[in-house]
Amino acid sequence: MGDVAMTVPVLRALSSQHPNLKITVLTRSFFKPFFEDIPNVYVFEADIKGKHKGVLGLWKLSKALKKLKFDVVADLHNVLRSKVLKFFFFGKKVIQINKGRQEKSALVNGELFEQLKTTHQRYADVFKQLGFQIDLNHPIFPKKESLNSKSIQHLGTDSKKWIGIAPFAAFEGKMYPLDLMEKVIENLLKEYKVILFGAGNDEAKILDRIADQYDGVINLAGKFLLDEELDVISNLDLMLAMDSGNAHLAAMLGVKVITIWGVTHPYAGFLPFNHTIDSAILADKTHYPKIPTSVYGNKLPEGYENAMRSISPKQIISKVLDAIK
Repeated sequence: MGDVAMTVPVLRALSSQHPNLKITVLTRSFFKPFFEDIPNVYVFEADIKGKHKGVLGLWKLSKALKKLKFDVVADLHNVLRSKVLKFFFFGKKVIQINKGRQEKSALVNGELFEQLKTTHQRYADVFKQLGFQIDLNHPIFPKKESLNSKSIQHLGTDSKKWIGIAPFAAFEGKMYPLDLMEKVIENLLKEYKVILFGAGNDEAKILDRIADQYDGVINLAGKFLLDEELDVISNLDLMLAMDSGNAHLAAMLGVKVITIWGVTHPYAGFLPFNHTIDSAILADKTHYPKIPTSVYGNKLPEGYENAMRSISPKQIISKVLDAIK
């Protein structure tokens, strides 16, 4: 989800700076709400678990896409499935993203430690190779969405500022311990409304438990459709998230984001759009010198289980309060 969300501000810039383009985004139907506000962007839904599954399904998909008579193809994913589609698109110009695997490997192996090209810039580079230069330095963001009656009833109408907190991540090494996060929540509740975000039944149950303990904490996980959640996120004053998808959802909507990083590191290129490393809170590399242990956080070396605990709740609270003023 994070990778798809990171394409949104790039496509918004592409559409704005090249208004005569017709852009077709091939993605899963679940992600369609991401692109609804971008002019001249149309979503073609890939049913990769149904009729577009496997090589035969991809061949059927390529036949359907060819009917749209596109001129060039930008592969922003560069995985096996898109490589197969590239083969079926024989005769069309296809540019695939350079993910920078070699330099990312060097970063993880400790051979270098410096900021690599951001994923957003890598996406923009694909379009540059297709002949469409994009300037990402002057971003355009959508307006805050009006909330429907269901959202208003659930969230209330008080005048406090809203802080979103998304405490989960795909891997343990990227997730701030919940017992410490509760201390952050307790402190922020003194002045702000806290809205919790998550996905799946297990996360929803955990967040329900936290919300039930504190007045002023509202859990959205499992309560809203994706487009409704996006509307709420657009109204946040700040999102506090891990190195995870929710950080990128908030950033694509122009919301200020503070991110917490454990065994991954912003240098790999996954900072939220339009944010700098000053918006990130990092685990103590002095005590955990192998950070980043991997690009995506799926490797947790022995002794690194508590890397996130090197970040104190006080650090997070201070960073959030400074950012939301």
